[in-house]
Amino acid sequence: MKKFIAFLCALTMLFGVASVAFADADADKAAADKVAALIDAIYVQSRTDETDAQCAAAKEAWDALTDAQKELVEGEEASPDYFGLDTGDASLDDPRNADGIGEKEILVVSFGTSYNGSRVADIKGIEDAIAAAFPDWAVRRAFTAQIIINHVQARDGEFIDNMDQALERAVAAGVKQLVVQPTHLMHGAEYDELMEAVAAYADKFETIMVAEPLLGEVGKDATVVNADKAAVAEAIVSAAVAEGGFESVQAAADNGTAFVFMGHGTAHVAKVTYSQMQTQMANLGYKNVFIGTVEGEPEETACENVIEDVAAAGYKNVVLRPLMVVAGDHANNDMASDEEDSWKSMFLASGKFNSVDCQIAGLGSIEAVQNLYIAHTQAAMDGNGATVIVNNEKEAAAVDQLADGVYTVDVTTDGGMFKLSEAVEGKGTLTVKDGQMTVHFTLSGKGFTQVFVGSAEDAQKEGAAVIDAVEDTLKFSDGTTDTANGFDVPVEELNEAFALAAMGKKSAKWYDHTLCVSNPVQQ
Repeated sequence: MKKFIAFLCALTMLFGVASVAFADADADKAAADKVAALIDAIYVQSRTDETDAQCAAAKEAWDALTDAQKELVEGEEASPDYFGLDTGDASLDDPRNADGIGEKEILVVSFGTSYNGSRVADIKGIEDAIAAAFPDWAVRRAFTAQIIINHVQARDGEFIDNMDQALERAVAAGVKQLVVQPTHLMHGAEYDELMEAVAAYADKFETIMVAEPLLGEVGKDATVVNADKAAVAEAIVSAAVAEGGFESVQAAADNGTAFVFMGHGTAHVAKVTYSQMQTQMANLGYKNVFIGTVEGEPEETACENVIEDVAAAGYKNVVLRPLMVVAGDHANNDMASDEEDSWKSMFLASGKFNSVDCQIAGLGSIEAVQNLYIAHTQAAMDGNGATVIVNNEKEAAAVDQLADGVYTVDVTTDGGMFKLSEAVEGKGTLTVKDGQMTVHFTLSGKGFTQVFVGSAEDAQKEGAAVIDAVEDTLKFSDGTTDTANGFDVPVEELNEAFALAAMGKKSAKWYDHTLCVSNPVQQ
């Protein structure tokens, strides 16, 4: 009987301990889930009046967790890494959000990164270089990724402006001349969104000049490169070669080593930029340099295709490096992590290579790249290579913003049969000489043989200065070619449609049309 009673007591104690353990586990999970929900609430691409309080609440709840509870944090976007991953010292950064900045501001706009070390080396590196180059201008920062802004604010207590905040801050500070320098790689979706945000403030400043992104204008196909792409290609290859311990890119090739630069990729029409960078590498003689993208857009830049290309070229050693301004999450995880779907892992798993090394460094930390941003900023200040947004209330003619030179411009017509060839993608060439502007554009065919600046009625008057067509050769995206009629037309004012009569070939009649030339970017 005594043994039985002892057994019951032991059993009771066991169940008691188990119930306490289960209760503790439930409490741990509840605490972790609370933090996960708070993280998910700020993992959003919009800022509200509640954002600051939500960021503070998430960090306070995280700090209250035990180490064991922190490991249980898991949500739609939440994980222990949100607060727990060591990405460097945030105190070394400068959010550049001070007020009282004077009448001239350079706003450096980046997508952003939550990797503190990369933000300091790459984004701050660019900002510092621009600030040193233009001491008479205030340099300020904006990020376009609210998700990243919230992450840095919640984790590190660093407050970085989004575009609206930065522009409102500039207005409040009395800025009159604003230069916007994107650190974006290309004219992609992020750049388009930036332009929309800036355009909404056109009436708040005397002038806004938006400088070129790093790689400059997007050409019509993979064969089109420019000086910006050449400069970046030389800079990143030089940096990769030096870090790899080679005397030259050719020495690396002789050693059987290929360099693979991994970009982000995009579904935007600007994706051809990656193909152009591959063309640029070939033009420079870098036969052992390959371009890839995380998103696999364009298709030839997908990881599996790059693996095949590198292997087919006979290289047995691979160096992976990001083709990104910032070496953030994509570089550290998608490229260099030990996860099975990282590029390093996929290259190794292919069994085609003896070694796969990773260089985690963003383009922004390279001095030559920083100097290119400085050059773009200077060009914008000079009215060259920039989209100029002028306050219509100010007396400033667009031609006054352009120095002599050759520019790529947007050309629009009133449509119908009088339209540009699809091969030119709405672009024309503007030549400025001695303050006079002339635009060359190419129509979709040969249906119009002459044009006249003015009405169809005036075109028929004696002595009218009609302009004859010239034959242009067009190259389409599928590689085919054709010819069409092009014209050289004088332009009095940018951004304003003007009357342009056109002579129909079949009818031998003049027709009234309009033409508008805008968004000059220096070639």
